[in-house]
Amino acid sequence: MNRLILVLLVLFAVESSTVTAQDSETSLLRRQLVHKVAPVYPDLAKRTHLSGVVKLQATIATNGSVTSIKVVGGNPVFVQAAQDAVAKWKYAPAPDETNALVELDFHTPN
Repeated sequence: MNRLILVLLVLFAVESSTVTAQDSETSLLRRQLVHKVAPVYPDLAKRTHLSGVVKLQATIATNGSVTSIKVVGGNPVFVQAAQDAVAKWKYAPAPDETNALVELDFHTPN
């Protein structure tokens, strides 16, 4: 049992350091956002007065368009709305494809 706990702790430590390295690398390759589309607040979240955050990793092509989106974390109620919005974002052109870590906050509308 102790060995299993030790293995899980080591795996957690390795996973945490990997995420930190990716976040640091992503921030170094930051590109200017030219056009941002706000996400649509989901009806279910409105009815239940739900708020939350979604983190996505977007791959940005050389022409500035978002070519793929990976969910990093967040409330599943907001994931689709976040993906739909970020897919429409446009970044400044660059010589290489880059990745961006995107965090979208969803707060109950008034």
